[in-house]
Amino acid sequence: MIGSAIALNLLFGLPLIAGVLVTTFDVLILLLLTQFGIRKLEAVILSLVATVGLAFVVELFLAPPAAGPLIRGFLPALPDADALYIAIGIIGATVMPHNLYLHSALVQTRNYGPKGGIRQAIRLNTLDSTVALNLAFLVNVAILVLAATVFYSHGHRDVAEIQDAHRLLEPIVGAAIAPVAFAVGLLAAGQSSTITGTLAGQIVMEGYLDIRIRPWLRRMITRLLAVVPAAATIFWFGDRATGGLLVLSQVVLSLQLPFAMIPLIHFVSDRRKMGQFAIGPWLRAGAWLVAAVILALNAKLVADTFRDWLAAPGPRGLWIEVLLFPALAGIGALLLWITFEPWLARMAVRRARAGAAIHGAVPVPVIVQPEPAPLRKVALALDFSGNEVRLIEAALRFLGPARPALTLLHVVESPSARVFGLNAADLEMGNDQSWIESYAVALRGLGYQVETSLGAGDPAPELARLANEAGVELVILGGHGHRGFADMIHGTTVEALRHRTRASVLVIPVGRPAVAARKGNPSEP
Repeated sequence: MIGSAIALNLLFGLPLIAGVLVTTFDVLILLLLTQFGIRKLEAVILSLVATVGLAFVVELFLAPPAAGPLIRGFLPALPDADALYIAIGIIGATVMPHNLYLHSALVQTRNYGPKGGIRQAIRLNTLDSTVALNLAFLVNVAILVLAATVFYSHGHRDVAEIQDAHRLLEPIVGAAIAPVAFAVGLLAAGQSSTITGTLAGQIVMEGYLDIRIRPWLRRMITRLLAVVPAAATIFWFGDRATGGLLVLSQVVLSLQLPFAMIPLIHFVSDRRKMGQFAIGPWLRAGAWLVAAVILALNAKLVADTFRDWLAAPGPRGLWIEVLLFPALAGIGALLLWITFEPWLARMAVRRARAGAAIHGAVPVPVIVQPEPAPLRKVALALDFSGNEVRLIEAALRFLGPARPALTLLHVVESPSARVFGLNAADLEMGNDQSWIESYAVALRGLGYQVETSLGAGDPAPELARLANEAGVELVILGGHGHRGFADMIHGTTVEALRHRTRASVLVIPVGRPAVAARKGNPSEP
């Protein structure tokens, strides 16, 4: 966001505060492209990355670097603490921990079928991620090479702000296009990182934390969380502080990287979750080696920073020392926990399951036959919150003796399902299909004619579409128990549903969701 605001300031003279506000809304407009499919959004991001690359290729063409020093620069070296700080910032800007989860989620869009097709999808997505990360690396290399060629070699060794670099490019390079290309590349880089960061936040919030809120509210919250620190920095410290904030944000991303990498390595190494697609021992060893190197570099940077801070003259507030060191100890303890807890948990599970029987097939829920009612075709909307049996029994009691044909509806709301629709081949899609079929089997055992229909995305319009396609006369759904502010967060499905469907809508209160049953294995009631 800061990068885009600076670019707007360089290109159009827009104040940085105004630039921050503009970038708040333009990313929401770009994210509307998700309504047209993930491929369109990927094309936009690819265009932005290509624009960044083209801009800096132009810069390097105007100011070609010397080949010898350029090649020697690829040899790892950390001459001082400032070099370590910049190197860690480059790692954070290149990898970006949240994008690890976004790249992993994108494999669900490449649905080639079971077994061999899934392996092909993983292989192609690995190639896609490798290309994307290396392009980001080369862009960062181009920025460093440009700075060394244009500024350092011409004696301008005090250029520390982006605004100064933009101002000096034309006089040194001698081409009016140089500062324009620089600002355009900066704008494209800021926009692509903002879009991917927002999408990654959606994946993490819904796919891993199971936090389900309305898309518009989620995007508003995530944007405000980015706007507030940027606007506060500009307001309190002025425009000149934005360059330091930009580098600091990249360093923070690198410091967060182990917290994203270590759980991901644990996950993809676990054969209980990944099955035959779990990574092999050599790749696992390489992943842990890379994580250890990044962790060691981050630890050295933190240690050097605080050693210099403690050695610096001048008063320091006691409250900083009282709060800061316990906070660092807590962060270190958290890192140790996410590193070793999965191993300890697997050891405990192996001990607990020694001699235990394997789970059987999906059980048939026990449903009591109530008094029926004369209707021909009725839809039951199941949300798998744990109250399905109560809802089905209450619905059958209401329907009476006519035994109408039933259609069981469910909408998968996972992040990948919201973006990729029914093409999402994630675990939630498979589990929900098993759940809905288990209830269909139970109802058929009671003599009902039952069909199932699965949708994906926003519940209200999807339920309306499914109900209209099935031609039902009545849609029955359960009250989720949310009230007041929770309704605004989670959404009131019935209010949006009744305006979209031709059928009548009946809400049966079944109490608050039974959270324990929500995302379990269908073989475990």
